[in-house]
Amino acid sequence: MNSFIEKIAIVAITRHGAKLADKLKSLLGRGDVFVSSKFRSEVKEANFFEVPLKELIASIWSLYDAFVFFVSLGAVIRIIAPHIKDKHVDPAVITIDDNATFVISVLSGHIGGANELTEHIARLLEATPVITTASDVGKTIPVDILGREFGWTLEEEKNITRVSAAVVNGERVGLFQDVGERNWWKRETPIPGNIKIYDSFDAMISEECAAYLIITDRIFDESYSSILNKAVLYRPKSLVLGIGCDRGVSADEIEKLVISTLKKNGLSLKSVKRIATIDNRKKEKGINEFAEKYGFPIQYFTRDELNQVKDVPNPSEMAMKYLGVIGVAEPAAILGSGWGELIIPKVKSKMATLAVARISFNQ
Repeated sequence: MNSFIEKIAIVAITRHGAKLADKLKSLLGRGDVFVSSKFRSEVKEANFFEVPLKELIASIWSLYDAFVFFVSLGAVIRIIAPHIKDKHVDPAVITIDDNATFVISVLSGHIGGANELTEHIARLLEATPVITTASDVGKTIPVDILGREFGWTLEEEKNITRVSAAVVNGERVGLFQDVGERNWWKRETPIPGNIKIYDSFDAMISEECAAYLIITDRIFDESYSSILNKAVLYRPKSLVLGIGCDRGVSADEIEKLVISTLKKNGLSLKSVKRIATIDNRKKEKGINEFAEKYGFPIQYFTRDELNQVKDVPNPSEMAMKYLGVIGVAEPAAILGSGWGELIIPKVKSKMATLAVARISFNQ
């Protein structure tokens, strides 16, 4: 079941619905049941309400990632309509008939996870899932959430509708991937024939495609604008920033060093997975503030761990003298990437050093 769905509200307004809500919570192993107070005797544990259902939903709408209603579809639509804002923030909404024959995905099918939850609940209740999202019906690539379980982020979101249309309409779509997890195709059926996978970016753009799916940490310049205008870019978390610094370095200095270095080397900041550094910098304000600003976790390594990395391109006499290590930025980047490739050797600012390594994805 979708890992992004944590809090589930299960709502029922009939006697049979109350029994089914209680059963579903037991099958799911979680969820908060909301049942009309008229049916207290039908459930083991629930939140009983006496107010109109629309008032209940208004009061709890923002508290849950998903709502499962044992209520008619029409009634559910009227109840949730005032609260719908945007597919990026709306909870998943599912409705189930009073006989548990059909489980219907109503709202936030992809991004909110309603489609996946619908299929999961249908299996539990031995019911028929009803999903109308074109990419799910056609068993093709869900453009808007590809790789989300791995932490991939989207770029060029403005092209999602155009690219999605090409995917579901069976037009030729070029797909290129040079970094990131390879096991992103989760369906039992093969990738549809209109999705052509290329091993070379240049080979892909040399052929005319209706749209493109590009999985990379690379940044493309304006010369590729004709391709990017009909492409969706996915940014896997493939880069590790190895950072060394003097005491008292500012977050601003580190930020400028990182952004300028990545830009110069044509790499996306969105693909940074973590920062890696020596453990005696755990309380260094500049690193912590920079990491917090961008949401980057920090991985710390001991002196002995850093010294396991041999033959670093740019060993540091100062690091050896004062810290007893061969270096910080380069070995930390290599270790933080799981012994991946050092793609940017150490660069310096006045009080900081930076190296960048790329994680190896073998799956």
